[in-house]
Amino acid sequence: MTPGGPAPADAAPVSHYRLFPKALGQLVSAQGVRELHLALTQGFWRTRAWGQPPLQAPAGAELWVWFQDTVADVDKAWEELSNILSGIFCASLNFIDSTNTVTPTASFKPLGLANGTDHHLLRYAVLPREIVCTENLTPWKKLLPCGSKAGLAVLLKAERLFHSSYHSQAVHIRPICRDASCLAVSWELRQTLTVVFETFPSGQGKKDWSLFKMFSRTLTEACPLASQSKIYVDISAKDKEKELLEVTPSPTSVHEAIVQGEKRTYAVYDLLSPSLFNTSRSLNVQLKWKRPQDSLELSTPVLHAQRYVSGYGLQTGKISTLIYNTHPYRAFPVILLETVPWYLRLYVHTLTIITKGKENKPSYIHYQPAQDRRRPHLLEMLIQLPANSVTKITIQFERALLKWTEYTPDPNHGFYVSPSVLSALVPSVIAMKEVDMEQSPLFTSLFPSSDGSSYFVRLYTEPLLVNLPTPDFSMPYNVICLTCTVVAVCYGSFYNLLTRTFHVEEPTRGGLAKRLANIIRKFRGVPPL
Repeated sequence: MTPGGPAPADAAPVSHYRLFPKALGQLVSAQGVRELHLALTQGFWRTRAWGQPPLQAPAGAELWVWFQDTVADVDKAWEELSNILSGIFCASLNFIDSTNTVTPTASFKPLGLANGTDHHLLRYAVLPREIVCTENLTPWKKLLPCGSKAGLAVLLKAERLFHSSYHSQAVHIRPICRDASCLAVSWELRQTLTVVFETFPSGQGKKDWSLFKMFSRTLTEACPLASQSKIYVDISAKDKEKELLEVTPSPTSVHEAIVQGEKRTYAVYDLLSPSLFNTSRSLNVQLKWKRPQDSLELSTPVLHAQRYVSGYGLQTGKISTLIYNTHPYRAFPVILLETVPWYLRLYVHTLTIITKGKENKPSYIHYQPAQDRRRPHLLEMLIQLPANSVTKITIQFERALLKWTEYTPDPNHGFYVSPSVLSALVPSVIAMKEVDMEQSPLFTSLFPSSDGSSYFVRLYTEPLLVNLPTPDFSMPYNVICLTCTVVAVCYGSFYNLLTRTFHVEEPTRGGLAKRLANIIRKFRGVPPL
């Protein structure tokens, strides 16, 4: 948490740049930003294999911003903001325009001060084809107070991070109150990095890991500017496995918390503790099992979803979304957000929602039809998910014909469709105590938590890859080659006939061949011709 200068909630300019990066502070003040959330992700989070994600983001680039009430032209500010962020983070955010931007009404609520916030001040866009690479990581690390010179950022080695199964880096900016009366406001900048390493070969029972094994580096010191610098290692295990876990070196303390409805145990390493680096100058946290273990089984997430395209041919198709509620006895609502490009023309009358063989009518629905080459489809629904059920949502669409200049350089690869967004308050089996939230507010803010009976979760489905009717782009090349050949032959012949002058030359008496023959005959002593 990095504070800025105190100011009213409407203006809230950033005035202190000791910890807050000046590039983002000037951007927030100039563009009238109330909240900013940017994520660059490579890969897809496998919910069934990796469990519930703490902070999930869609594949590619995601940007959603709340603007202040004082912004007169939100669309212009949104365009300028995306262009500036494109230069800061070396990403293709400048491709965000009206064709991939929507204004949700219920899916994305402000995380900070929300007094008098209107949904017309919100803009949301996803670029599913954005490729994340080292060029995006370097500016992200420069926003840290100590850069990559000290603290946890020392572990951020690009060669290791980008050889992972999932990589997501994000920047979140929002205003927060300094006191209960909210007379003074500060800015909070949160930078998150989520990485999944699948370093365990299949078929082997040894599941040991360490910081050096994952990052090829160890920790040497905490960031001198940090007021808190801790490492949390999840050592939660079943009752029979608790005695099998061995963590070295010994943690500074042990913390127990309710995370996503489950009781978890964490070994805490406080990098600011003087006793942590007394024995050695580097910290290499290792987790070992005293004897080989079988494959680790994670509990099935209460809420997860998947989406796919069905149909045949290149004229019509169907988008199907499956939403799973695995809670044994609790039902809860979920908000579904669908953003579909304009060249997939949805038939809203074909929308069907089936749960346990019966029709499930949404209690809230908001649909904004697309306009060709101007804006995409926007569909938001509030659906009730019964306990231990699977809800199937289907809608049919028709593929449109694009102009030949609108196709991508690789049109036969297909066109990407943004993933669906699911937002829900998932019921918790184990309630969280208010004392836990007061004692560790920073820890609870890093994990999905709302109150003692539920926790907030936002999930993203897979991006879709849809083929469109594509012309044969080799035909223009063939026509150009044939036309150029015919023109060259015909034009060249006519030009020669019209411009060339013909002269009749008399044959010379002594040609070159005759003179060569006479020379040879002279050497042989034969009379000349």
